[in-house]
Amino acid sequence: MENVCIALFILLVSFFSFALFILFYRHKAQFAYPNIPPGSIGYPIVGETLQMVAHERNGQPENFIFERAAKYKTEIFTTSVLGEPTAAFCSASGNKLLFSNEQKLVTPWWPKSADKVFPSTVKYNTNEEAKRTKNLLPQFIKPEALRRYVGVMDSIAQKHFASMWENKKEIVVVSTLKDYTFSLACRLFMSLEDVNEVQRIFKRFEEIASGIISVPIDFPGTMFRKAIKASEFVRKELLGIIRQRKTDLGEGKASATQDILSHMLLATDSNGQFIHEEDIAAKILGLLVGGHDTGVCTCTFVVKYLAALPHVYENVYNANGDSKIKDSGELLTWKDLQKMKYSWNVVSEVLRLFPPVQGAFRIALTDFVFNGFYIPKGWKLYWSAAATHKNAEYFAEPLKFEPKRFEGKGPAPFTYVPFGGGPRMCPGKEYARLEVLVFMHHLIKRFRLQLCLPHEEVTANPIPTPLHGLPVRLFPHAPPPHYSSSP
Repeated sequence: MENVCIALFILLVSFFSFALFILFYRHKAQFAYPNIPPGSIGYPIVGETLQMVAHERNGQPENFIFERAAKYKTEIFTTSVLGEPTAAFCSASGNKLLFSNEQKLVTPWWPKSADKVFPSTVKYNTNEEAKRTKNLLPQFIKPEALRRYVGVMDSIAQKHFASMWENKKEIVVVSTLKDYTFSLACRLFMSLEDVNEVQRIFKRFEEIASGIISVPIDFPGTMFRKAIKASEFVRKELLGIIRQRKTDLGEGKASATQDILSHMLLATDSNGQFIHEEDIAAKILGLLVGGHDTGVCTCTFVVKYLAALPHVYENVYNANGDSKIKDSGELLTWKDLQKMKYSWNVVSEVLRLFPPVQGAFRIALTDFVFNGFYIPKGWKLYWSAAATHKNAEYFAEPLKFEPKRFEGKGPAPFTYVPFGGGPRMCPGKEYARLEVLVFMHHLIKRFRLQLCLPHEEVTANPIPTPLHGLPVRLFPHAPPPHYSSSP
């Protein structure tokens, strides 16, 4: 019996050794092209993924790019991320190539694991699904369409500050903002206002965001499995909301133009078929994920810099339009927000230093050459916002917080890319602008701020987050302004 166990052990070791040997040479063969960019393929399967994640956890994702760019003295280098041969671009010219050649040289790429979290009844890949979703949104994301939501945003912000900030000496910003941005998205995307229903969805929601970027091992207890199960739960909840809306539309109790959900229910595809309910649920879930953490991140670091830099706070408070105290019952208007130019410069500088999305992938549709280096068809291409945002070649004193960078013509093209660029630029940019400016207005009008932990570290998972959630002390202005809660 003992000999059988030993033989079985040797057999298993031999099998796994042979498998690793095959994987190593298959992995190495993917890089066996002439004149590819310099770099390292890392370990079999994982490549240099662990190094990239380690820099993110340390709050300095740009160092993964900068260390290799300095080592190889080039604007592009070879790496392997998520088991994929990857060319990483680290310059404005690289951004220009990727953003200007959509569907010519490159197209977006997401790991197959994303399809498990956001499944579709139609066999489209993730990129095609993203394109179809984006085509459904234009009338809701254009500035002229968002104007009518300013009052709603203002009303929700008033309620949020009244219940979560006022009469408190200290708050933890990240946890407080998560409730606000999620409730706002639920209200604007699908007119969902029931607090209990919003909270029931939110309790499982964060497991999805964390699991999407985890190692895609579908095994009990893993973050990826939790994300899949949480996605199933949330989509089931959304299906109930969707079916009720269909009934309300049929009975005239809901408007065809009141939100994105109504529009999706009434839209048809190229064959004149309505979109499947389960596909709408997956799309709404994707919008919630895309808009939630990014809003929390941006608003959090706005609070951080307003508290840390008194001169920036004073400039925002006194800027044209920003410090206007509305009459009792009067809501902010689109015109008010357009006056908040300095405030938006502050937000833009926050997005430069802490872009919520660190970067994104493309896939090469054909072989091409960049800076004299050969890029094979099928390779993954990675661009990093921090590669230009924190590069002294493009921004003088790149680690200094300086909103004046965005005055006049602002940064050079393709150097400032928190929303990506080209046809794939984030469609939610204008929504994000309104969300943050309305939040800033109410924050500034109510409080002065003080950081409880002035040197709090920042980590990324992958969204940048202060390690302890950014606790701040609140010093209310006296007397506090009176606001109406009516939309």
